[in-house]
Amino acid sequence: MMYRSERISETFDLNTVCRSDGFLFVQDGIGIAARQGHTLIQERDALSYLADLDCYHTESDASLGPILFGLVPFLPTESATFFLPHFMIRKHVDGFSSATMIGDTDTDLTDELFFAALQNAIAPYPPVITSNTFTVEPGVSIDHYLQAVTSARDAVRDEIIQKAVIARDIKITAKNAIDIHSVLLRLKQSFGSSYRYCVGGIIGASPELLVDVHDRSISSHPLAGTAPRTGDPVSDEIAAQTLLASAKDQTEHRVVIDMVHDTLLPYCSYLDWEPEPSIVTVANVQHLGTRIEGALSDPPAHVFDLVRLLCPTPALGGYPAEAAISLIQEVEGFTRGNYGGAVGYFDANGNGTFAVTIRCAEFSADRKTARLFAGGGIVAASEPLLELAETQAKFQAMLSAIVRP
Repeated sequence: MMYRSERISETFDLNTVCRSDGFLFVQDGIGIAARQGHTLIQERDALSYLADLDCYHTESDASLGPILFGLVPFLPTESATFFLPHFMIRKHVDGFSSATMIGDTDTDLTDELFFAALQNAIAPYPPVITSNTFTVEPGVSIDHYLQAVTSARDAVRDEIIQKAVIARDIKITAKNAIDIHSVLLRLKQSFGSSYRYCVGGIIGASPELLVDVHDRSISSHPLAGTAPRTGDPVSDEIAAQTLLASAKDQTEHRVVIDMVHDTLLPYCSYLDWEPEPSIVTVANVQHLGTRIEGALSDPPAHVFDLVRLLCPTPALGGYPAEAAISLIQEVEGFTRGNYGGAVGYFDANGNGTFAVTIRCAEFSADRKTARLFAGGGIVAASEPLLELAETQAKFQAMLSAIVRP
């Protein structure tokens, strides 16, 4: 296979490129969207796959070339899945845009075919306006979830683990197919600063950066500790200050920061982090967050190698990882799949960005059902009913984007 990449001057919306059947990974307008089919790549072949593609025509810079979208499951024993879209458009952080087309031979990449695909991808595509009927029901029961939280809290108090993240799922069933393009546009409106993604039937808006690598630069932004937002500035500020002062939430957060820092440090010439966590605000909740930034040693590590080392972080699994994951599988009552893993992309240079797969929904092939997930970190001071309230707040991100009667 081979590819053709060009800088482009056209104006476009990445959500419109993705529509309801493409791929998307974007934050604050910077990112990648793709459509026109894809090739499925297994994890064992992913790191070498892009390097084996031949470059056709003009742009040979790998930073402008093709990327692989990736979904990394929660369980580290399960294989990641990668997708090579056949036409992709990218808005770069430096302010320019590019398009890349994949073909079997150079006859698939002619000027006529390339620019026809470009015009098709950026053509206006209004969302479908429909009415629908929805039902929302729990996956695991509330009683089961509360007992799972209690079991995890007791394991922390007995010093078996330091932290475990217990989640629950809910299922949305619609009478008619849910328009994914409309869901993405609603997420853009409410969660534009989050990492919004549509990859392999998983759609969401994650506020948490797992790891970003650009040449020698590396960054991560772990989140742990959550409070709801009401929309009232005074109430939200009180909740934020309470969150910052909470020994329970600070403990939960510290476990995550220490693991991410200690995992990345051996691959860095230096690594800095904020001395104290700050408040990270999204539309419906606010979190404790600590930004970690540094420079990779030479030669720099591939971003996906770092993803595998970090995933799942204690923000979605727990600590120690093996014991926490074992407890989760024992008490949680459902299979997470891709929830709690990582979603993102990388290029042939090993640069890329992966977010933690949270605030997401897993859609069925017919788009008539969606499975949503939410969880929270459990430590010794956790109270089951407060943890339940936290999941209810987190569910709102996707519920508000999907349910439109």
